[in-house]
Amino acid sequence: MAPMIRSFRSKSLADLWGKGRTGKIDAKMHQRILRRLDRLDAVARPEEMNLPGFDFHALKGFRPTRFSVHVNGPWSITFEFEDGDAFRVDFEQYH
Repeated sequence: MAPMIRSFRSKSLADLWGKGRTGKIDAKMHQRILRRLDRLDAVARPEEMNLPGFDFHALKGFRPTRFSVHVNGPWSITFEFEDGDAFRVDFEQYH
């Protein structure tokens, strides 16, 4: 079975992924976010998100481990990974 995004914590991010639009996230960031979500939907391991410009890293202090990729300014996409799929994908400022 192919890897995929299984769940979202952010309704606005889920709307952008499912419908291609949302009014809750600045439209200037939509393409950057969608590129990262496309990649996340295709990878089998979180380390495969380690691409130039993504600033991929594990967040400290989370169980299960949460990972982050940079989007713009303080905004990042965070997610958990289990059995080859992404779960609880969120769009947040965590710094």
